[in-house]
Amino acid sequence: MTSASPTPAPVRNVCVYCGSRMGSKPSFETLASDLGKGIAESGLGLVYGAGSIGLMGVVARAARDAGAPVIGIIPEHLDAVEITQEGLAELHVTQNMHDRKKMMFDRSDAFVVLPGGLGTLDETFEIMTWAQLSLHK
Repeated sequence: MTSASPTPAPVRNVCVYCGSRMGSKPSFETLASDLGKGIAESGLGLVYGAGSIGLMGVVARAARDAGAPVIGIIPEHLDAVEITQEGLAELHVTQNMHDRKKMMFDRSDAFVVLPGGLGTLDETFEIMTWAQLSLHK
């Protein structure tokens, strides 16, 4: 006899990993804006890196302006040099990058990756590894 698979928990918050720059194509900005609006229109919240610049800022403003609760998570060393997005539902400042990634992981039910640089790749590989290890389902 086989047992039924457990019903997955509903998605409440979507974590978006993306760059603090706009990237090389204008379509990236449109994609980030559309994603932010779509998250809000789906009744979901956004978890992201708390910045107001680049694609991070675009997705956050689009989600916030469309009514989504936006949770920003930033390590203290970046909080000192980057411009944090205003109007966030929550802002968390962590001690380091690992704590930031862990908090983003813990606060999110789904993950989306947009264009970015090495930091975005780092976040992507870490979440893929954690999923492979069944730490996130």
